[in-house]
Amino acid sequence: MPVDLQELYPKLIHLMLDTVFVVDRDNQIVFVSDACGALLGYRADELTGTPITDYMHPDDLAVTRASIIRVMNGQPHFDFRNRYIRKDGGIVHILWAASWSEEVGARIGVARDVTALSQAEEELRFLAHHDPLTKLTNRSLFNDRLDSALRAAHRHKSTLALLFLDINDFKGINDVQGHAVGDRVLCMIARRLEGCVRETDTVARIGGDEFTVLLTDFQSEVAVSEKMAQILAVMAEPLGAEFGGLKMPSCSIGVAFYPADGEDADTLLSHADDDMYRIKRQRSAAG
Repeated sequence: MPVDLQELYPKLIHLMLDTVFVVDRDNQIVFVSDACGALLGYRADELTGTPITDYMHPDDLAVTRASIIRVMNGQPHFDFRNRYIRKDGGIVHILWAASWSEEVGARIGVARDVTALSQAEEELRFLAHHDPLTKLTNRSLFNDRLDSALRAAHRHKSTLALLFLDINDFKGINDVQGHAVGDRVLCMIARRLEGCVRETDTVARIGGDEFTVLLTDFQSEVAVSEKMAQILAVMAEPLGAEFGGLKMPSCSIGVAFYPADGEDADTLLSHADDDMYRIKRQRSAAG
């Protein structure tokens, strides 16, 4: 007995895990497969007859309209990504394959949920430039930002300050309390440092218990000294009860100014590092 393909096609479409949309020239949804329930949280009858643009993430409307024009001009788009708002308010990332059918007078699109993939890609991009423990900028991104700041300072004949911080006696915390507690202390330090600077400044963890802070657009070296005093004061605040009475370790801060202490990244980092160790030696001698 021959198979009636005309009768089978609609059943196959509704069995697809991806969602099939048919949208007319006015962006009205004229057909959507049953997989829309998993994708957007709406039943097919709730979507049919409504503008597809109503469900798009507002930040993606412009780029999506450009893709729609491309498709309606006869150029299929097989790798377009955008975001939609689900019925429950959540955001779904969608990968589209879409083309225009002149015979039907509509564009046909197949939508695949790639939210998990997009989140994994975003996490990988983040980890490429951030310390996985503290979520601060890592050495690589910090060096890039320092180079950019130096070029801008050179162009505008402005100054910048580079702080180099080392946590005193941090090894003792790891040795006595364990690395899990040490990691929690490092995260607390990171949050406190972030709270001391502006969004235009950069805080980075460049290794173990060493941090750097890049300060730009400050008024004077006195302002930098005041910022260093603020950091020292904040770092000296006690840890919370969740740390079981553990004392917050102190820190030593060295500083280098552009252009007074150097005009390139390596020289400034070396100067700030040397200044930090000078402070650390003074502390040891006094203690």
